[in-house]
Amino acid sequence: MDRIRAFLVAVAIVTLCGVPQVRSTASDHRYKAGDEVPLYANKVGPYHNPSETYRYFDFPFCSSAPVKEKKEALGEVLNGDRLVSAPYKLEFLTEKEAEIACKRKLTRDEVVKFRKAVSKDYYFQMYYDDLPIWGFLGKVEKEGKTDPADYKYYLFKHLVFEIHHNKDRVIEVTVRSDPNALVDLTDDEPVDVDFMYTVKWKETNTPFEKRMDKYSLSSSLPHHLEIHWFSIINSCVTVLLLTGFLATILMRVLKNDFIKYAHDEESADDQEESGWKYIHGDVFRYPKHKSLFAAALGSGTQLFTLTSFIFILALVGVFYPYNRGALFTALVVIYALTSGIAGYTAASFYCQLEGTNWVRNLLLTGSLFCGPLFVTFCFLNTVAIAYKATAALPFGTIVVIFLIWALVTSPLLVLGGIAGKNSKAEFQAPCRTTKYPREIPPLPWYRKTIPQMAMAGFLPFSAIYIELYYIFASVWGHRIYTIYSILFIVFIILLIVTAFITVALTYFQLAAEDHEWWWRSFLCGGSTGLFIYAYCLYYYNARSDMSGFMQTSFFFGYMACICYGFFLMLGAIGFRASLLFVRHIYRSIKCE
Repeated sequence: MDRIRAFLVAVAIVTLCGVPQVRSTASDHRYKAGDEVPLYANKVGPYHNPSETYRYFDFPFCSSAPVKEKKEALGEVLNGDRLVSAPYKLEFLTEKEAEIACKRKLTRDEVVKFRKAVSKDYYFQMYYDDLPIWGFLGKVEKEGKTDPADYKYYLFKHLVFEIHHNKDRVIEVTVRSDPNALVDLTDDEPVDVDFMYTVKWKETNTPFEKRMDKYSLSSSLPHHLEIHWFSIINSCVTVLLLTGFLATILMRVLKNDFIKYAHDEESADDQEESGWKYIHGDVFRYPKHKSLFAAALGSGTQLFTLTSFIFILALVGVFYPYNRGALFTALVVIYALTSGIAGYTAASFYCQLEGTNWVRNLLLTGSLFCGPLFVTFCFLNTVAIAYKATAALPFGTIVVIFLIWALVTSPLLVLGGIAGKNSKAEFQAPCRTTKYPREIPPLPWYRKTIPQMAMAGFLPFSAIYIELYYIFASVWGHRIYTIYSILFIVFIILLIVTAFITVALTYFQLAAEDHEWWWRSFLCGGSTGLFIYAYCLYYYNARSDMSGFMQTSFFFGYMACICYGFFLMLGAIGFRASLLFVRHIYRSIKCE
Protein backbone atom coordinates (compact mmCIF):
# COMPACT_ATOMS: atom_id res chain seq x y z
CA MET A 1 0.00 0.00 0.00
CA ASP A 2 2.92 2.34 0.77
CA ARG A 3 4.37 1.59 -2.66
CA ILE A 4 1.08 2.50 -4.31
CA ARG A 5 0.88 5.71 -2.37
CA ALA A 6 4.49 6.58 -3.23
CA PHE A 7 3.77 5.84 -6.89
CA LEU A 8 0.73 8.14 -6.90
CA VAL A 9 2.69 10.93 -5.26
CA ALA A 10 5.46 10.47 -7.84
CA VAL A 11 2.91 10.67 -10.66
CA ALA A 12 1.54 13.89 -9.19
CA ILE A 13 5.00 15.43 -8.85
CA VAL A 14 5.89 14.49 -12.42
CA THR A 15 2.58 15.84 -13.69
CA LEU A 16 2.83 19.12 -11.84
CA CYS A 17 6.52 19.59 -12.39
CA GLY A 18 5.98 18.81 -16.04
CA VAL A 19 3.67 21.78 -16.36
CA PRO A 20 6.30 24.50 -16.12
CA GLN A 21 8.60 22.57 -18.44
CA VAL A 22 6.36 23.72 -21.30
CA ARG A 23 7.91 27.09 -20.73
CA SER A 24 11.50 25.99 -21.02
CA THR A 25 11.49 23.03 -23.40
CA ALA A 26 8.41 22.86 -25.61
CA SER A 27 8.79 26.52 -26.59
CA ASP A 28 12.59 26.63 -26.30
CA HIS A 29 13.12 26.21 -30.03
CA ARG A 30 16.07 27.57 -31.93
CA TYR A 31 15.49 28.17 -35.62
CA LYS A 32 17.49 28.76 -38.74
CA ALA A 33 16.45 31.06 -41.55
CA GLY A 34 13.72 29.38 -43.57
CA ASP A 35 12.69 26.93 -40.81
CA GLU A 36 8.95 26.58 -40.42
CA VAL A 37 7.81 27.86 -37.03
CA PRO A 38 4.58 26.20 -35.84
CA LEU A 39 1.48 28.42 -36.06
CA TYR A 40 -1.70 26.95 -34.61
CA ALA A 41 -5.20 28.35 -34.85
CA ASN A 42 -6.99 27.75 -31.56
CA LYS A 43 -10.54 29.02 -31.29
CA VAL A 44 -13.07 31.63 -32.33
CA GLY A 45 -15.77 33.17 -30.18
CA PRO A 46 -17.66 36.30 -29.07
CA TYR A 47 -15.35 38.62 -27.17
CA HIS A 48 -17.75 39.16 -24.27
CA ASN A 49 -18.58 35.45 -23.81
CA PRO A 50 -15.30 33.77 -22.81
CA SER A 51 -16.89 30.30 -22.36
CA GLU A 52 -18.58 30.30 -25.77
CA THR A 53 -15.75 29.41 -28.15
CA TYR A 54 -15.73 27.35 -31.32
CA ARG A 55 -13.15 25.57 -33.41
CA TYR A 56 -11.37 27.82 -35.90
CA PHE A 57 -12.50 25.84 -38.93
CA ASP A 58 -16.11 25.70 -37.75
CA PHE A 59 -16.16 28.99 -39.61
CA PRO A 60 -15.65 29.04 -43.37
CA PHE A 61 -11.96 29.85 -43.37
CA CYS A 62 -9.88 28.06 -45.94
CA SER A 63 -6.55 26.26 -45.91
CA SER A 64 -4.25 25.34 -48.76
CA ALA A 65 -2.88 22.31 -46.87
CA PRO A 66 -4.55 19.45 -44.95
CA VAL A 67 -5.53 20.58 -41.45
CA LYS A 68 -3.62 18.80 -38.68
CA GLU A 69 -4.79 18.71 -35.08
CA LYS A 70 -2.30 19.20 -32.26
CA LYS A 71 -2.48 16.71 -29.39
CA GLU A 72 -3.64 18.43 -26.23
CA ALA A 73 -2.94 17.67 -22.57
CA LEU A 74 -5.80 17.15 -20.11
CA GLY A 75 -5.69 20.71 -18.76
CA GLU A 76 -5.68 22.20 -22.26
CA VAL A 77 -8.78 20.24 -23.24
CA LEU A 78 -10.53 21.32 -20.02
CA ASN A 79 -9.58 24.89 -20.90
CA GLY A 80 -11.40 24.58 -24.23
CA ASP A 81 -8.25 24.68 -26.40
CA ARG A 82 -8.49 22.88 -29.75
CA LEU A 83 -5.31 23.69 -31.70
CA VAL A 84 -5.10 22.99 -35.43
CA SER A 85 -2.57 24.00 -38.08
CA ALA A 86 -3.29 27.53 -39.32
CA PRO A 87 -3.58 28.42 -43.02
CA TYR A 88 -0.60 30.81 -42.82
CA LYS A 89 3.04 29.76 -43.20
CA LEU A 90 5.44 31.88 -41.17
CA GLU A 91 8.98 30.65 -41.82
CA PHE A 92 11.76 31.99 -39.60
CA LEU A 93 13.21 35.33 -40.87
CA THR A 94 11.23 35.03 -44.13
CA GLU A 95 9.33 38.23 -44.91
CA LYS A 96 6.23 38.17 -47.06
CA GLU A 97 4.11 40.92 -48.56
CA ALA A 98 0.40 40.41 -49.24
CA GLU A 99 0.83 36.73 -49.99
CA ILE A 100 -2.32 34.76 -50.68
CA ALA A 101 -2.81 31.96 -48.14
CA CYS A 102 -5.85 30.50 -49.89
CA LYS A 103 -8.95 31.46 -51.86
CA ARG A 104 -12.55 30.68 -51.09
CA LYS A 105 -15.93 31.49 -52.57
CA LEU A 106 -18.27 32.11 -49.65
CA THR A 107 -21.81 30.86 -50.15
CA ARG A 108 -24.83 32.85 -49.03
CA ASP A 109 -25.07 30.84 -45.79
CA GLU A 110 -21.36 31.30 -45.08
CA VAL A 111 -21.69 35.06 -45.61
CA VAL A 112 -24.55 35.11 -43.10
CA LYS A 113 -22.49 33.10 -40.62
CA PHE A 114 -19.53 35.47 -40.89
CA ARG A 115 -21.81 38.51 -40.65
CA LYS A 116 -23.39 37.24 -37.42
CA ALA A 117 -19.91 36.59 -36.02
CA VAL A 118 -18.72 40.10 -36.94
CA SER A 119 -21.85 41.67 -35.41
CA LYS A 120 -21.09 39.89 -32.09
CA ASP A 121 -17.42 40.97 -32.01
CA TYR A 122 -15.99 37.52 -32.64
CA TYR A 123 -12.26 37.21 -32.16
CA PHE A 124 -9.77 34.48 -33.09
CA GLN A 125 -6.85 33.18 -31.08
CA MET A 126 -3.68 31.60 -32.45
CA TYR A 127 -0.38 30.40 -31.01
CA TYR A 128 2.92 31.07 -32.74
CA ASP A 129 5.81 29.21 -31.12
CA ASP A 130 3.54 28.95 -28.03
CA LEU A 131 3.01 32.73 -27.93
CA PRO A 132 -0.66 33.80 -28.00
CA ILE A 133 -2.00 36.23 -30.60
CA TRP A 134 -5.50 37.57 -31.14
CA GLY A 135 -7.46 39.50 -33.71
CA PHE A 136 -11.04 40.32 -34.62
CA LEU A 137 -12.76 38.70 -37.59
CA GLY A 138 -14.13 41.96 -38.92
CA LYS A 139 -15.77 45.26 -38.08
CA VAL A 140 -19.17 46.92 -38.13
CA GLU A 141 -19.40 50.41 -39.64
CA LYS A 142 -21.95 52.41 -37.65
CA GLU A 143 -20.79 55.99 -38.18
CA GLY A 144 -23.63 58.33 -38.97
CA LYS A 145 -26.20 55.53 -38.90
CA THR A 146 -28.87 55.14 -36.24
CA ASP A 147 -30.83 52.30 -37.81
CA PRO A 148 -29.09 48.88 -37.39
CA ALA A 149 -30.47 47.92 -40.81
CA ASP A 150 -28.12 50.51 -42.34
CA TYR A 151 -24.98 49.14 -40.69
CA LYS A 152 -22.19 47.86 -42.93
CA TYR A 153 -20.44 44.58 -42.05
CA TYR A 154 -16.88 43.86 -43.20
CA LEU A 155 -14.60 40.83 -42.93
CA PHE A 156 -10.86 41.34 -42.53
CA LYS A 157 -9.07 39.33 -45.20
CA HIS A 158 -5.49 40.53 -44.76
CA LEU A 159 -3.50 39.82 -41.57
CA VAL A 160 -0.17 41.51 -40.86
CA PHE A 161 2.17 39.54 -38.57
CA GLU A 162 4.99 41.44 -36.87
CA ILE A 163 7.53 39.08 -35.28
CA HIS A 164 10.46 40.03 -33.06
CA HIS A 165 13.41 37.70 -32.75
CA ASN A 166 16.60 37.58 -30.73
CA LYS A 167 19.13 35.79 -32.92
CA ASP A 168 17.67 32.30 -33.45
CA ARG A 169 14.64 32.56 -31.16
CA VAL A 170 11.16 34.02 -31.44
CA ILE A 171 10.57 36.63 -28.71
CA GLU A 172 7.33 38.43 -29.54
CA VAL A 173 4.56 38.27 -32.11
CA THR A 174 1.63 40.58 -32.83
CA VAL A 175 -1.04 40.50 -35.49
CA ARG A 176 -3.19 43.28 -36.88
CA SER A 177 -5.72 43.50 -39.65
CA ASP A 178 -5.23 45.66 -42.71
CA PRO A 179 -8.08 48.21 -42.48
CA ASN A 180 -8.05 48.67 -46.27
CA ALA A 181 -8.44 44.97 -47.17
CA LEU A 182 -12.10 44.32 -46.44
CA VAL A 183 -14.82 42.02 -47.73
CA ASP A 184 -18.36 43.44 -47.67
CA LEU A 185 -20.72 41.02 -45.91
CA THR A 186 -23.73 43.33 -45.75
CA ASP A 187 -25.72 41.60 -48.50
CA ASP A 188 -26.72 37.93 -48.57
CA GLU A 189 -24.80 37.29 -51.76
CA PRO A 190 -21.96 34.86 -52.52
CA VAL A 191 -18.55 36.53 -52.49
CA ASP A 192 -14.98 35.59 -53.43
CA VAL A 193 -12.37 36.02 -50.70
CA ASP A 194 -8.59 35.94 -51.04
CA PHE A 195 -7.22 35.38 -47.52
CA MET A 196 -3.83 37.16 -47.48
CA TYR A 197 -1.07 37.77 -44.98
CA THR A 198 2.06 39.83 -44.58
CA VAL A 199 5.04 38.86 -42.41
CA LYS A 200 7.55 41.37 -41.02
CA TRP A 201 10.57 40.46 -38.90
CA LYS A 202 12.39 42.74 -36.46
CA GLU A 203 15.34 42.14 -34.18
CA THR A 204 15.11 42.76 -30.43
CA ASN A 205 17.47 42.57 -27.45
CA THR A 206 14.84 41.06 -25.13
CA PRO A 207 16.19 37.75 -23.80
CA PHE A 208 14.20 34.58 -24.43
CA GLU A 209 13.64 34.03 -20.69
CA LYS A 210 11.67 37.30 -20.47
CA ARG A 211 9.48 36.93 -23.53
CA MET A 212 6.38 36.15 -21.41
CA ASP A 213 6.89 39.18 -19.16
CA LYS A 214 4.80 41.52 -21.30
CA TYR A 215 1.71 39.43 -20.56
CA SER A 216 2.38 39.63 -16.80
CA LEU A 217 3.07 43.35 -16.83
CA SER A 218 -0.50 44.22 -17.81
CA SER A 219 -1.72 43.22 -14.34
CA SER A 220 1.27 44.90 -12.65
CA LEU A 221 0.80 48.40 -14.09
CA PRO A 222 1.11 51.14 -11.45
CA HIS A 223 -2.58 52.08 -11.40
CA HIS A 224 -3.56 48.40 -11.04
CA LEU A 225 -1.05 47.88 -8.26
CA GLU A 226 -2.38 50.93 -6.43
CA ILE A 227 -5.87 49.44 -6.45
CA HIS A 228 -4.55 46.05 -5.31
CA TRP A 229 -2.61 47.62 -2.46
CA PHE A 230 -5.63 49.72 -1.54
CA SER A 231 -7.54 46.44 -1.37
CA ILE A 232 -4.84 44.97 0.90
CA ILE A 233 -4.78 48.03 3.17
CA ASN A 234 -8.58 48.09 3.32
CA SER A 235 -8.62 44.43 4.24
CA CYS A 236 -5.84 44.79 6.82
CA VAL A 237 -7.59 47.71 8.49
CA THR A 238 -10.79 45.67 8.57
CA VAL A 239 -8.93 42.75 10.12
CA LEU A 240 -7.10 44.86 12.71
CA LEU A 241 -10.24 46.72 13.77
CA LEU A 242 -12.31 43.54 13.87
CA THR A 243 -9.79 41.35 15.63
CA GLY A 244 -8.82 44.11 18.05
CA PHE A 245 -12.45 44.91 18.83
CA LEU A 246 -13.44 41.28 19.24
CA ALA A 247 -10.32 40.36 21.21
CA THR A 248 -10.85 43.29 23.59
CA ILE A 249 -14.51 42.47 24.14
CA LEU A 250 -14.04 38.74 24.42
CA MET A 251 -11.05 38.99 26.74
CA ARG A 252 -12.83 41.50 29.00
CA VAL A 253 -16.10 39.61 29.00
CA LEU A 254 -14.44 36.24 29.48
CA LYS A 255 -12.28 37.62 32.28
CA ASN A 256 -15.38 38.93 34.02
CA ASP A 257 -17.12 35.61 33.42
CA PHE A 258 -14.23 33.64 34.91
CA ILE A 259 -14.10 35.91 37.97
CA LYS A 260 -17.87 35.71 38.39
CA TYR A 261 -17.99 31.93 38.07
CA ALA A 262 -15.03 31.50 40.45
CA HIS A 263 -16.73 33.80 42.97
CA ASP A 264 -20.01 31.90 42.59
CA GLU A 265 -18.27 28.60 43.29
CA GLU A 266 -16.68 29.99 46.46
CA SER A 267 -19.80 31.74 47.78
CA ALA A 268 -22.72 29.40 47.11
CA ASP A 269 -22.76 26.07 45.38
CA ASP A 270 -26.53 26.04 45.16
CA GLN A 271 -26.72 29.44 43.45
CA GLU A 272 -28.43 29.23 40.09
CA GLU A 273 -26.02 29.48 37.17
CA SER A 274 -26.53 31.66 34.13
CA GLY A 275 -24.75 32.38 30.88
CA TRP A 276 -22.50 30.03 28.96
CA LYS A 277 -21.46 28.06 32.07
CA TYR A 278 -25.11 27.16 32.63
CA ILE A 279 -25.08 24.94 29.53
CA HIS A 280 -21.79 23.14 30.23
CA GLY A 281 -23.66 19.85 30.29
CA ASP A 282 -25.05 20.41 26.77
CA VAL A 283 -22.38 22.33 24.89
CA PHE A 284 -20.55 19.17 23.82
CA ARG A 285 -23.71 17.26 22.94
CA TYR A 286 -23.10 15.81 19.47
CA PRO A 287 -24.89 17.62 16.61
CA LYS A 288 -27.83 16.32 14.64
CA HIS A 289 -27.02 14.59 11.34
CA LYS A 290 -23.48 13.93 12.53
CA SER A 291 -22.61 11.85 9.45
CA LEU A 292 -23.42 14.80 7.17
CA PHE A 293 -21.56 17.15 9.52
CA ALA A 294 -18.42 14.99 9.48
CA ALA A 295 -18.63 14.66 5.69
CA ALA A 296 -18.89 18.45 5.30
CA LEU A 297 -15.92 18.91 7.62
CA GLY A 298 -13.88 16.37 5.64
CA SER A 299 -14.75 17.93 2.27
CA GLY A 300 -14.01 21.43 3.56
CA THR A 301 -10.63 20.32 4.90
CA GLN A 302 -9.76 18.74 1.55
CA LEU A 303 -10.71 21.90 -0.34
CA PHE A 304 -8.61 24.00 2.06
CA THR A 305 -5.64 21.70 1.40
CA LEU A 306 -6.27 21.92 -2.35
CA THR A 307 -6.36 25.74 -2.20
CA SER A 308 -3.14 25.83 -0.18
CA PHE A 309 -1.29 23.66 -2.73
CA ILE A 310 -2.60 25.78 -5.61
CA PHE A 311 -1.26 28.90 -3.91
CA ILE A 312 2.13 27.23 -3.40
CA LEU A 313 2.33 26.37 -7.11
CA ALA A 314 1.21 29.88 -8.06
CA LEU A 315 3.80 31.53 -5.84
CA VAL A 316 6.64 29.44 -7.28
CA GLY A 317 5.67 30.53 -10.81
CA VAL A 318 3.89 27.52 -12.31
CA PHE A 319 0.84 29.45 -13.49
CA TYR A 320 2.53 32.01 -15.71
CA PRO A 321 0.32 33.66 -18.37
CA TYR A 322 -0.94 31.37 -21.12
CA ASN A 323 0.58 28.23 -19.71
CA ARG A 324 -2.37 26.48 -21.30
CA GLY A 325 -4.32 24.26 -18.96
CA ALA A 326 -1.75 24.27 -16.11
CA LEU A 327 -4.31 25.39 -13.52
CA PHE A 328 -6.89 22.80 -14.61
CA THR A 329 -4.29 20.02 -14.60
CA ALA A 330 -3.17 21.01 -11.10
CA LEU A 331 -6.75 21.18 -9.82
CA VAL A 332 -7.63 17.71 -11.11
CA VAL A 333 -4.41 16.03 -9.90
CA ILE A 334 -4.26 17.69 -6.48
CA TYR A 335 -7.97 17.13 -5.82
CA ALA A 336 -7.51 13.45 -6.61
CA LEU A 337 -4.46 13.12 -4.36
CA THR A 338 -5.99 15.00 -1.42
CA SER A 339 -9.15 12.89 -1.29
CA GLY A 340 -7.42 10.79 1.38
CA ILE A 341 -7.42 13.87 3.63
CA ALA A 342 -11.20 14.16 3.23
CA GLY A 343 -11.68 10.48 4.04
CA TYR A 344 -9.40 10.58 7.08
CA THR A 345 -10.88 13.79 8.52
CA ALA A 346 -14.49 12.73 8.00
CA ALA A 347 -14.13 9.15 9.28
CA SER A 348 -11.97 10.17 12.24
CA PHE A 349 -14.37 12.89 13.37
CA TYR A 350 -17.41 10.70 12.71
CA CYS A 351 -15.97 7.98 14.95
CA GLN A 352 -15.16 10.58 17.61
CA LEU A 353 -18.87 11.47 17.53
CA GLU A 354 -19.59 7.78 18.23
CA GLY A 355 -20.87 7.12 14.73
CA THR A 356 -21.04 3.50 13.63
CA ASN A 357 -21.89 3.49 9.91
CA TRP A 358 -18.54 4.81 8.69
CA VAL A 359 -18.95 3.31 5.18
CA ARG A 360 -22.06 5.41 4.61
CA ASN A 361 -20.17 8.40 5.96
CA LEU A 362 -17.36 7.83 3.43
CA LEU A 363 -19.85 7.61 0.55
CA LEU A 364 -21.40 10.86 1.73
CA THR A 365 -17.96 12.49 1.97
CA GLY A 366 -17.02 11.41 -1.55
CA SER A 367 -20.25 12.70 -3.07
CA LEU A 368 -20.82 15.86 -1.04
CA PHE A 369 -18.79 18.09 -3.36
CA CYS A 370 -18.28 15.82 -6.38
CA GLY A 371 -22.02 15.05 -6.63
CA PRO A 372 -23.25 18.61 -7.29
CA LEU A 373 -20.17 19.25 -9.46
CA PHE A 374 -20.94 16.15 -11.57
CA VAL A 375 -24.61 17.11 -12.02
CA THR A 376 -23.62 20.66 -13.01
CA PHE A 377 -20.98 19.36 -15.43
CA CYS A 378 -23.45 16.97 -17.11
CA PHE A 379 -25.93 19.79 -17.70
CA LEU A 380 -23.36 22.32 -18.93
CA ASN A 381 -21.54 19.79 -21.11
CA THR A 382 -24.87 18.95 -22.74
CA VAL A 383 -25.43 22.67 -23.39
CA ALA A 384 -21.92 22.97 -24.90
CA ILE A 385 -22.56 19.93 -27.13
CA ALA A 386 -25.80 21.50 -28.33
CA TYR A 387 -23.88 24.69 -29.17
CA LYS A 388 -21.01 22.67 -30.73
CA ALA A 389 -18.61 24.69 -28.58
CA THR A 390 -15.07 23.74 -27.60
CA ALA A 391 -16.19 23.73 -23.94
CA ALA A 392 -17.83 20.35 -24.66
CA LEU A 393 -15.40 17.72 -23.43
CA PRO A 394 -14.58 14.86 -25.83
CA PHE A 395 -15.57 11.36 -24.76
CA GLY A 396 -11.92 10.37 -24.28
CA THR A 397 -11.32 13.21 -21.81
CA ILE A 398 -14.42 12.24 -19.83
CA VAL A 399 -13.09 8.65 -19.67
CA VAL A 400 -9.70 9.92 -18.40
CA ILE A 401 -11.36 11.98 -15.65
CA PHE A 402 -13.54 9.00 -14.70
CA LEU A 403 -10.45 6.76 -14.49
CA ILE A 404 -8.67 9.31 -12.27
CA TRP A 405 -11.72 9.35 -10.01
CA ALA A 406 -12.07 5.55 -10.00
CA LEU A 407 -8.38 4.62 -9.70
CA VAL A 408 -6.98 7.47 -7.59
CA THR A 409 -9.67 9.57 -5.86
CA SER A 410 -11.91 6.76 -4.62
CA PRO A 411 -9.14 4.39 -3.39
CA LEU A 412 -7.39 7.22 -1.53
CA LEU A 413 -10.72 8.29 -0.01
CA VAL A 414 -11.27 4.72 1.25
CA LEU A 415 -7.68 4.41 2.53
CA GLY A 416 -8.01 7.72 4.34
CA GLY A 417 -11.35 6.61 5.80
CA ILE A 418 -9.87 3.33 7.07
CA ALA A 419 -6.94 5.21 8.62
CA GLY A 420 -9.35 7.68 10.25
CA LYS A 421 -11.57 4.90 11.58
CA ASN A 422 -8.58 3.08 13.07
CA SER A 423 -7.04 6.22 14.57
CA LYS A 424 -9.02 5.57 17.79
CA ALA A 425 -9.01 9.28 18.56
CA GLU A 426 -11.41 10.41 21.26
CA PHE A 427 -13.41 13.60 21.29
CA GLN A 428 -11.81 15.82 23.92
CA ALA A 429 -14.72 17.31 25.85
CA PRO A 430 -13.72 19.16 29.06
CA CYS A 431 -17.26 18.73 30.42
CA ARG A 432 -19.49 15.69 30.75
CA THR A 433 -22.69 15.77 28.73
CA THR A 434 -25.97 15.37 30.62
CA LYS A 435 -28.44 12.68 29.67
CA TYR A 436 -31.23 15.04 28.65
CA PRO A 437 -30.72 18.32 26.76
CA ARG A 438 -31.76 21.59 28.35
CA GLU A 439 -34.45 23.61 26.66
CA ILE A 440 -33.14 26.58 24.72
CA PRO A 441 -34.75 29.84 25.91
CA PRO A 442 -36.69 31.99 23.38
CA LEU A 443 -34.27 34.09 21.35
CA PRO A 444 -34.82 37.38 19.50
CA TRP A 445 -34.96 37.26 15.67
CA TYR A 446 -31.44 38.56 15.19
CA ARG A 447 -30.03 35.57 17.08
CA LYS A 448 -31.59 33.12 14.62
CA THR A 449 -29.43 31.23 12.11
CA ILE A 450 -30.06 33.30 8.96
CA PRO A 451 -29.42 36.77 10.51
CA GLN A 452 -26.29 35.37 12.16
CA MET A 453 -25.11 33.98 8.80
CA ALA A 454 -25.66 37.38 7.20
CA MET A 455 -23.58 39.06 9.91
CA ALA A 456 -20.86 36.42 9.71
CA GLY A 457 -20.55 36.49 5.91
CA PHE A 458 -20.57 40.24 5.38
CA LEU A 459 -17.31 41.09 7.15
CA PRO A 460 -15.08 38.49 5.43
CA PHE A 461 -16.67 39.39 2.09
CA SER A 462 -15.98 43.10 2.64
CA ALA A 463 -12.30 42.22 3.07
CA ILE A 464 -12.03 40.52 -0.34
CA TYR A 465 -14.61 42.15 -2.62
CA ILE A 466 -12.16 44.56 -4.31
CA GLU A 467 -9.86 41.71 -5.30
CA LEU A 468 -12.86 39.67 -6.46
CA TYR A 469 -13.38 41.99 -9.44
CA TYR A 470 -9.90 41.28 -10.81
CA ILE A 471 -10.32 37.55 -10.31
CA PHE A 472 -13.68 37.57 -12.09
CA ALA A 473 -12.29 39.71 -14.91
CA SER A 474 -9.52 37.14 -15.36
CA VAL A 475 -11.62 33.96 -15.11
CA TRP A 476 -14.66 35.34 -16.98
CA GLY A 477 -12.88 37.81 -19.22
CA HIS A 478 -9.61 38.52 -20.96
CA ARG A 479 -7.64 40.21 -18.21
CA ILE A 480 -4.44 38.57 -17.03
CA TYR A 481 -4.01 37.99 -13.29
CA THR A 482 -0.48 37.28 -12.07
CA ILE A 483 -0.21 39.04 -8.69
CA TYR A 484 -0.59 35.83 -6.70
CA SER A 485 1.31 37.19 -3.69
CA ILE A 486 -1.37 39.83 -3.11
CA LEU A 487 -4.08 37.24 -3.66
CA PHE A 488 -2.41 34.99 -1.08
CA ILE A 489 -2.38 37.82 1.48
CA VAL A 490 -6.07 38.44 0.83
CA PHE A 491 -6.76 34.72 1.30
CA ILE A 492 -4.97 34.71 4.67
CA ILE A 493 -6.98 37.76 5.72
CA LEU A 494 -10.17 35.98 4.66
CA LEU A 495 -9.32 33.00 6.87
CA ILE A 496 -8.49 35.18 9.89
CA VAL A 497 -11.66 37.27 9.64
CA THR A 498 -13.80 34.16 9.12
CA ALA A 499 -12.30 32.48 12.20
CA PHE A 500 -12.66 35.56 14.42
CA ILE A 501 -16.21 36.45 13.48
CA THR A 502 -17.34 32.84 13.86
CA VAL A 503 -15.75 32.60 17.32
CA ALA A 504 -17.42 35.87 18.40
CA LEU A 505 -20.85 34.76 17.21
CA THR A 506 -20.37 31.37 18.88
CA TYR A 507 -19.59 33.09 22.18
CA PHE A 508 -22.69 35.29 21.98
CA GLN A 509 -24.76 32.23 21.10
CA LEU A 510 -23.48 30.32 24.14
CA ALA A 511 -23.96 33.37 26.36
CA ALA A 512 -27.62 33.34 25.30
CA GLU A 513 -27.73 29.72 26.57
CA ASP A 514 -28.15 28.29 23.06
CA HIS A 515 -26.00 25.15 23.02
CA GLU A 516 -26.64 24.11 19.40
CA TRP A 517 -23.49 25.80 18.10
CA TRP A 518 -22.00 23.04 15.93
CA TRP A 519 -23.96 23.54 12.75
CA ARG A 520 -24.34 27.28 13.44
CA SER A 521 -20.57 27.81 13.48
CA PHE A 522 -20.18 25.85 10.23
CA LEU A 523 -22.98 27.76 8.50
CA CYS A 524 -21.73 31.14 9.73
CA GLY A 525 -18.18 30.38 8.62
CA GLY A 526 -19.30 29.26 5.17
CA SER A 527 -21.80 32.07 4.62
CA THR A 528 -19.15 34.12 2.78
CA GLY A 529 -19.66 31.70 -0.13
CA LEU A 530 -23.26 32.92 -0.38
CA PHE A 531 -22.08 36.54 -0.50
CA ILE A 532 -19.65 35.68 -3.29
CA TYR A 533 -22.51 34.13 -5.27
CA ALA A 534 -24.58 37.27 -4.67
CA TYR A 535 -21.61 39.22 -6.08
CA CYS A 536 -21.86 37.00 -9.18
CA LEU A 537 -25.32 38.43 -9.84
CA TYR A 538 -23.97 41.96 -9.52
CA TYR A 539 -20.93 41.25 -11.71
CA TYR A 540 -23.00 39.63 -14.44
CA ASN A 541 -25.46 42.50 -14.66
CA ALA A 542 -23.29 45.53 -13.92
CA ARG A 543 -19.66 44.73 -14.72
CA SER A 544 -19.78 42.38 -17.71
CA ASP A 545 -21.38 42.18 -21.15
CA MET A 546 -21.97 38.42 -21.09
CA SER A 547 -25.13 37.25 -22.83
CA GLY A 548 -26.74 34.15 -24.29
CA PHE A 549 -28.00 30.97 -22.66
CA MET A 550 -24.72 29.06 -22.87
CA GLN A 551 -22.53 31.76 -21.32
CA THR A 552 -25.12 32.56 -18.65
CA SER A 553 -25.53 28.91 -17.67
CA PHE A 554 -21.75 28.35 -17.61
CA PHE A 555 -21.19 31.45 -15.48
CA PHE A 556 -23.86 30.77 -12.87
CA GLY A 557 -23.45 26.97 -12.98
CA TYR A 558 -19.72 26.80 -12.37
CA MET A 559 -19.73 29.78 -10.00
CA ALA A 560 -22.36 27.94 -7.94
CA CYS A 561 -19.91 25.02 -7.62
CA ILE A 562 -17.01 27.34 -6.73
CA CYS A 563 -19.07 29.22 -4.12
CA TYR A 564 -20.28 25.91 -2.71
CA GLY A 565 -16.63 24.86 -2.39
CA PHE A 566 -15.90 28.12 -0.55
CA PHE A 567 -18.88 27.44 1.71
CA LEU A 568 -17.51 24.02 2.69
CA MET A 569 -13.93 25.26 3.10
CA LEU A 570 -14.72 28.36 5.17
CA GLY A 571 -17.37 26.44 7.12
CA ALA A 572 -14.69 23.95 8.18
CA ILE A 573 -12.39 26.84 9.16
CA GLY A 574 -15.15 28.51 11.17
CA PHE A 575 -16.06 25.31 13.01
CA ARG A 576 -12.45 24.41 13.82
CA ALA A 577 -11.85 27.90 15.27
CA SER A 578 -15.07 27.72 17.31
CA LEU A 579 -14.23 24.24 18.60
CA LEU A 580 -10.83 25.42 19.83
CA PHE A 581 -12.45 28.41 21.52
CA VAL A 582 -15.24 26.42 23.19
CA ARG A 583 -12.80 23.82 24.49
CA HIS A 584 -10.57 26.57 25.86
CA ILE A 585 -13.25 28.43 27.80
CA TYR A 586 -14.79 25.30 29.30
CA ARG A 587 -11.37 23.99 30.37
CA SER A 588 -10.88 27.25 32.27
CA ILE A 589 -13.81 26.64 34.61
CA LYS A 590 -14.74 23.79 36.90
CA CYS A 591 -17.43 21.70 35.28
CA GLU A 592 -19.24 19.27 37.53
